[in-house]
Amino acid sequence: MARDSLLIPSALVALLGRAWQCPVVGLLERLRARRIDRLTDRTARRPHGRRARRVYGADDAHSFLWEPVLAALALEPDDWLLDVGCGGGVFLRRALESGCSGAGLDHSRDMVRVARTTVGGATHIVEGKAEAMPFEDRAFTAVSCLVAFFFFPDPAAVLREMRRVLDPERGRIAIMTTAPEAMGTPAAPFPLATRGHFYDDAELVGLPLEAGFSSARIAHREPWAQLLVAKP
Repeated sequence: MARDSLLIPSALVALLGRAWQCPVVGLLERLRARRIDRLTDRTARRPHGRRARRVYGADDAHSFLWEPVLAALALEPDDWLLDVGCGGGVFLRRALESGCSGAGLDHSRDMVRVARTTVGGATHIVEGKAEAMPFEDRAFTAVSCLVAFFFFPDPAAVLREMRRVLDPERGRIAIMTTAPEAMGTPAAPFPLATRGHFYDDAELVGLPLEAGFSSARIAHREPWAQLLVAKP
């Protein structure tokens, strides 16, 4: 047999190299994705750990978002408010100053514990999923959601749940979420931004309408945030 016949063609060598590299590259990408997911969960999507408890339990956590949401909801003493993704409970505590009653919902066990301490027994804080809220139909007259909407993988399911727990006559929602322009800024830095959902104004308004709400609009706009309000 000729010596040359034992040599592997260069094209085949390149093909074998790529075949060997593909599993390695795929593994590295999966490991990187897992690290990003863990980082996102720990710091924002499902906050937990000492730093998250300190950040979200601070008296001024997301305080720059409070007033537009409170103005949109116009809470009265006879209102029942549900704060979805309540975090450390500081916004809910502020909202209760209106005299309303309320409850908080979060899927982070750490945040539920912090929020219970924050409100001091003034209202119920429940651990649960926004897509399957552990509340009865028509239990609330208002629903708030600050920042958390950005992370919901199925916003339509969340909005349907919000509509279900709302009083059909008096109910209203106010959702403050991160605007597309904030991508890559301190408001939504990379790689966290890759795990969120950005909507332009028209898309955002369309979501509650598709979920069965009768009206929806953008009530407040910042370069980095959108306030969506809707009624059943």
